[in-house]
Amino acid sequence: MANTWWELQILCDPDLEDSIFWRLEDFGCRGTASESKGNSSLVRGYLPTIQTQLLDLAALSLRLRQDALCVGVSSPTLRWQLIDEEDWATSWKQYWQPQEIGDRFLINPAWLPLPETTERLVIRLDPGVAFGTGNHATTQLCLESLEMRLSEVPQSFVGTGGKQEHTVIADIGCGSGILSIGALLLGAEKVYAVDTDLLAVQSTISNAALNDISPEHLLPAQGSVDVLTKLLEKPVDGIVCNILANVIIELVPEMSAIAKPNTWAIFSGILLEQSKDVADALEKNGWVVATLWKRKEWCCLNVRRS
Repeated sequence: MANTWWELQILCDPDLEDSIFWRLEDFGCRGTASESKGNSSLVRGYLPTIQTQLLDLAALSLRLRQDALCVGVSSPTLRWQLIDEEDWATSWKQYWQPQEIGDRFLINPAWLPLPETTERLVIRLDPGVAFGTGNHATTQLCLESLEMRLSEVPQSFVGTGGKQEHTVIADIGCGSGILSIGALLLGAEKVYAVDTDLLAVQSTISNAALNDISPEHLLPAQGSVDVLTKLLEKPVDGIVCNILANVIIELVPEMSAIAKPNTWAIFSGILLEQSKDVADALEKNGWVVATLWKRKEWCCLNVRRS
């Protein structure tokens, strides 16, 4: 059984898709994908049988039905089947297609050819088991926020080659590295990327190489803000953090300690009903919430030092 995987198939209302992605990530799925099925969405997730029993799957099905009830849509149907070890890692990839995000980005799966012509910034991505394919609303909100933040950098700060020489960013909970790479493509000079999951750090390193990002511009490390504190030569200009609301609240004091008086930050991975608690924690630590962007049940806080 250690060499077999569960393939979960969830037929749902499209409005429930982001919530299901979040549930599957939280449940431990190592690869997710979705496709349209008429007026519905079919979401797939993959996880090893060694970590999941049938009773766990039944509990997941109940949580998905409760989520649907909360947002007032029809209940999803969950089916599962066993697949072999060699099939799981490639099964979901056939359903993941290039995706435009915001005004400037195109996420291109690493196993597909690059577009012949595009004016967008192309991020080649193979997330492996790490979070961050661009499918989830929180990742999209962060990329769109980065577009806004980095376009605001005064032209006098832009050095040769289009690099914004004074823009150093911390990516906390970097996952696949998609936000770090996006920030660098937008012109940031350097990103320090940390994640407590070693597989995520390895994924960030691999995706940096896929996008020809120099190691001197993207510096990944395993850990959290405490590790960042040791790596940083000076406080950062920007912070991007797409994790969970309760973790953000816990880390706010440490993140404040690596900020300048004019540092900006982007926080996501936050459900709408959690936004007040996160905003309160930020304001207690000297941050001002400039904007709240939302997509379905998720939101992204764009903040700055007060």
